[in-house]
Amino acid sequence: MTQVHDIRKEYFEKGKSISQIARELGYDRKTIRAYIQKDDWNQEIPNPKKENDFPKVEPFKATINEWLEEDKRARRKQRHTAKRVYDRLREEFPDTFNCSYRTVAGYVAMKKKEIFGKERGGYLPLEHIPGEAQVDFRASDFFLNGKLFSGYHLNLSFPHSNQGFVQLFKGENQQCLFEGLVAIFEYIGGVPTRIWFDNASTIVTKVIKGGGRNLTDDFLRFMEHYQFEAVFCNPDAGHEKGNVECKVGYHRHNLLVPRPQITDLSAFNRELLAKCTLDGHREHYRKNATIQELFEEDRKALRPLPAIPFDAAKYVTVKTNGYGKFYLNNGLHEYSVSPKYANARVLVRLTAHEVVVLDDSHREIVRHERLYGDFKQQSMQWLPYLTQLAKRPGALKYTGIYRMLPESLRQYLEGCDKRDTGKILSAIAELTEKSNFEQAVKTVETALLYQAYDVVSLVNLHRRLHRQVLELPPMTLGPQVPRLDPVKPDLAAYDACLATRGGEASC
Repeated sequence: MTQVHDIRKEYFEKGKSISQIARELGYDRKTIRAYIQKDDWNQEIPNPKKENDFPKVEPFKATINEWLEEDKRARRKQRHTAKRVYDRLREEFPDTFNCSYRTVAGYVAMKKKEIFGKERGGYLPLEHIPGEAQVDFRASDFFLNGKLFSGYHLNLSFPHSNQGFVQLFKGENQQCLFEGLVAIFEYIGGVPTRIWFDNASTIVTKVIKGGGRNLTDDFLRFMEHYQFEAVFCNPDAGHEKGNVECKVGYHRHNLLVPRPQITDLSAFNRELLAKCTLDGHREHYRKNATIQELFEEDRKALRPLPAIPFDAAKYVTVKTNGYGKFYLNNGLHEYSVSPKYANARVLVRLTAHEVVVLDDSHREIVRHERLYGDFKQQSMQWLPYLTQLAKRPGALKYTGIYRMLPESLRQYLEGCDKRDTGKILSAIAELTEKSNFEQAVKTVETALLYQAYDVVSLVNLHRRLHRQVLELPPMTLGPQVPRLDPVKPDLAAYDACLATRGGEASC
């Protein structure tokens, strides 16, 4: 203000021109003119200063930073929210964490701007009557037995109560949709009267001018079985089912962050349903009641479950090649059957998680974990092949199957007596059935080291390598148990007997 006062004094009191003041004081003429013409000198109301150092969060900053940095490798919509960070801090530091949610949220917002650059907006709710639901699939990453999957979570929400349920899958195909909905229907004990869907190709084959839809036969059967009305959003108008759009993000941030570490996907999905119920105990964001209380109104409006269970699987007939294998997903995924079914047609039952091959009497031949991903993969079940080869060991080297065997197994069979090859193959098949093929191969590799080419050695090695033996702690003897003096045998008699070389059996 001192500099501004000097400029105005030079102009109004001393009568100098703007150009002269600019030369003498070294200011830009536009700046001088602005100060001369200014009429309003009221003080501007300042914005409140924000403390960005967050001292109470200091002990936890490293942990929060690690979580947010890890989010760089996760999907954009599967990253930590401020609430999720706050909840995790309370869980992991129960004795030392003493920050308010607002403090944590302030630090997370500042750190996210630093890491990711910008904030995101929200959604507008839609109003629906009790018993109506909305469905959506969205991408979510998770680890299954240590392997990262780019999977999807199925969300079913009830806009009236804001109650939602979620199920996690490796894909978003028709079997995943049906199995996820069936699991939720059975869990809540009924079926929504009306369900809103996107125009996914798994259920809609064509959008007809005027708003109609051509639906797949499987989806029509599903609708008829559960007696619900299907409503479809306009193309590229997912916001028309805004409740589930919001619920998608809520489920991801609160149930799937950090990326889940799963060993049993079916068990994890059951846990998700229970967690969704617990989440319903919170207050509704707009109505004066809890979500669970409002969901009881939804539940009363549900249709009853059908008396006959619905088979969500898809059945397809495939042609095997000369090795007894077939392909799915446009030839990218290869599955084995058996040499017995080479160049034959077999029936395949596809579920969300499994591929089951059936014979003409609908009995199971072999079962595979279903493959997902748009890249080449193969699933090989060796037991039918080993069983078949054991019956005709003489033809082993003349089949294409021999070249498919692991190198260590081929090397081991080379060292076996030809007369024992069938017995060895039968033993390996039995070990595969008892444990799995990978463990059987590991046993063979160990047998190679010992040069053990007989069935008994193979079985004993497998038992020693893979059988879990319970290790008991040392037993402590009480004072009532007498202690024996150590025995010091006299071995001189044995030495004398051995010195005779070829002594009698009495020694």
